[in-house]
Amino acid sequence: MSLKDFIAEHPVDRELVDAHKERMLAEVRAYRLRELREAAGLTQAQLAERIGVGQRQVSKIEHGDLDSAKVSTVRGYLEAVGGSLAIEYVLGDQRVQVA
Repeated sequence: MSLKDFIAEHPVDRELVDAHKERMLAEVRAYRLRELREAAGLTQAQLAERIGVGQRQVSKIEHGDLDSAKVSTVRGYLEAVGGSLAIEYVLGDQRVQVA
């Protein structure tokens, strides 16, 4: 069986692929946050105390669960590890920084 025949018999569900891609990107971003925290020499508990949340919230952020996190919590997290938060509105190739 050729690759072309295989693909014809097993079509790709683009919605599933795109959803998986988003999950993978969220995991990569979350892993990067953990690296930043560790580079700052902080445990999850120490960072949580600095920003006034529970350690569980920091863990959720570092596992890519940003949908339930408040913007102020994410901002505090980033500031605690030496950075800042920028929020952009993106439409096609247009980008406008809003915060």
